[in-house]
Amino acid sequence: MRSCLLAARTNARSVRTALTIDMWESINSAWLEFSQLKPREVTGGRLQELLQWIKQVSHQYRGALLSTILRDDGYAFSQIGNFVERADNTARILDMKYYVLLPSATLVGGDIDIQQWTLILRAASAHRSYRHVYHDRYKAWNIADYLILRSEMPRSLIFCVNWINRTLDMLEQIYGGRTAGHDAVAGVAAMLEGNDMDRVFAYGLHEFLTEFIARNNRITEALSESYNFY
Repeated sequence: MRSCLLAARTNARSVRTALTIDMWESINSAWLEFSQLKPREVTGGRLQELLQWIKQVSHQYRGALLSTILRDDGYAFSQIGNFVERADNTARILDMKYYVLLPSATLVGGDIDIQQWTLILRAASAHRSYRHVYHDRYKAWNIADYLILRSEMPRSLIFCVNWINRTLDMLEQIYGGRTAGHDAVAGVAAMLEGNDMDRVFAYGLHEFLTEFIARNNRITEALSESYNFY
């Protein structure tokens, strides 16, 4: 987290004139406050408090960005980066549950299984909204569907890919042409559009998520190449 905050502040300083005052103040104050922490202070309940603070300042910065920044190419690249990483995080959280948290098939459907799936939803900030959509017990099938194929869920894979696709269309209008990024996103979208959980589980959830992560990474590689981000 320290490395991420420092890199964010350093990058923000390098493009200071392109940021709004609200964006700069949000990220700068977050770094100044975080840099005062000492490792020995982050123990027990203090750790949970720190993690909540990190989430809060992250939301504050994103709120400042969405509320104040010009809708130009800087905004577009920021959005693409946000949703590429969000999709990656969601996929890895699901994959971790499938292969690490539940080592024994005999635990499927038990109390431990349900508790672990509940933790996955909380990690994706999807616990309350899941209960709003599905009124029955926590089920692996429904939770995987919710975090992969529900287009109204802002942390689902398909929601993220759809946003990336729309934002790439914005870059196409700005720069007057398509890039390899469009083809990379099309490859990811093809995995999701018209798919269902029967086919995903038949293919293998781990295999599906591994392929998704690889294809999602190709989006950033294609964009880096097309727009000279190396």
